[in-house]
Parts: sequence; C-alpha cells; structure tokens
Amino acid sequence: MIYLIFSILFSTLLFVIFKYFDIYKIDTLKAIVVNYLVAFGLGFGLSEITFSFNEIPQKPWFFGAIILGALFVAVFFVMANTAQQNGVSVASVAGKMSVVIPVVFGIILYDESVTYFKVIGVLIALISVYLASVKEEKSTLNKAGLLFPILLFFGSGIIDTTLKYVEVNFVKNNEASLFSGILFGFAAFFGLLILLIKTIQKREPFGLKNIIAGIVLGVPNYFTIVFIIKAMQKSGFESSTLFTINNVSVVVVSTIVGLLLFKEKFSLKNKIGVALAILGIVLVTIA
Repeated sequence: MIYLIFSILFSTLLFVIFKYFDIYKIDTLKAIVVNYLVAFGLGFGLSEITFSFNEIPQKPWFFGAIILGALFVAVFFVMANTAQQNGVSVASVAGKMSVVIPVVFGIILYDESVTYFKVIGVLIALISVYLASVKEEKSTLNKAGLLFPILLFFGSGIIDTTLKYVEVNFVKNNEASLFSGILFGFAAFFGLLILLIKTIQKREPFGLKNIIAGIVLGVPNYFTIVFIIKAMQKSGFESSTLFTINNVSVVVVSTIVGLLLFKEKFSLKNKIGVALAILGIVLVTIA
C-alpha cells in the first residue's frame, strides 16, 4: 500500500510542477527532455540488479519500453498544456479519469470482474471529463479548450493499459527500476529528436532555468512510474481496482491543491464534473 501512496503523491506533484512551468515561463519541451534524461540516469543508478548494456535489447520488455517512451513524450506535453490552459484540477481529472480505458482492457485481457457498478462508473467518468474541462464563455463554447483534456484522457489511458500489459507479461519484480530507466531513455531520445528539429527551424539558447525545471520534474516523474509498477507487482489488486484507487486519490488531492495553492476558479459545471469524477471512479473501485 505504501507504494500506491507514494505514487499518488508524486503524480499530484507533477501537475503542480507543470503549473509552475507556466508561471515561470519555462520552455516545456526543453524541460521535458531534461526530465527524461534525469529519470533515465536514476533508473540506471538505482537499478536493483547488475546488468550489461548488451543484454538490454534482449529483454522481453525492450520493445514495450520503446512504445511507452514515445507515448510518454506526447502525453507529457499534452499534460503540461492542459495544466497550463485548463488548470491543475482539470488536468488531473482528464488524465486520471482515463482509468476507464485500462478497466475495460482489464476485463477483456485478464478476465477481471464486470458489474453494473463498473459500467455505470465508466459512463459517469466519461461525462465528468467533459463537464470538468469546459470553461464558461459569454457566448459560445470554446471547443478548442477541450482538445488537450480529451487528448490527455485517451493518451493517459493508453499508457496505463500498455504499462500494465508489459508489467504483467515481461517485467520481473527486480527489474522495475531498470525497465523504468530504459523507458525514460527512449522518451529522452524521442524528445531530443523533436527538440533538434525545432532548433534547426529556430536557434535559441537552451536556458539554465529550463535545465533546472527539467531536473525538478525528472525526480518525481521517475518515482511515479517506479512506485506504480511496484504497486502492480505487490498490491494483489485487480488492475481496475489499483488504477481507480490511484486515480481518484490524485483527482481529489490535485483539486484541493488547485483551489488552495493556485486559487483556481470553478464554474458550476466544473464542480459537478469533479464530483462526478470522484463518484464514477469510486463506483468502479467498489464493484
């Protein structure tokens, strides 16, 4: 249970850090690349086993790490934009309500239990993402404002599902740190490619503050993944139960942080959305 608690705390911290990126005008892409390099280094430095670099491509989880690395860069960028444009609580709701995706795949792939509570919870969670993400407009609905929360919803769900599949089938208990390090290494590689293309198009200094921001982000990001993998390996929960406990806690904590720390304002729709998010995820949990 301790691994799950730490995963919740570090996940919430990521949303807060992204919000400060906007406040201090951090170049998100540059910071994300540094963050993955830091996480990559931590993965190797804290590995629980001795290994040779020649052995890594032979690991059964190697291809999964490549896919997850690419997904991490894309979804992390979307998460940052969601936190900055829609708020910390909206980012946490959109990202964490994506639990419905691994829940569905858990039922399909691992024959996990399916009940009326789970079905109703999934439907409520989907509605909550829309309501919590909508910003009040004087005349028309700002549909562009929904783009990042929707992308974050599906992207986060795909990552959780893929991570669970790779962990169950390929990652040994003592390889969590090494697997995480390689995953972040590929994320850093893809991020550097994107950054190289942008640099060719427009040359500009990297900036010390972007490096510092990336280091600050990289440490909790690394431990978020390690702790959720450890929780999957040792908790004994069905994946649907584990992800729902994790995600509802992050939604609640992130919402409180958004209100207290950043004085975020919520419309009635937003409040209903957050409430439905909690209700939906609890229904899935108790099913």
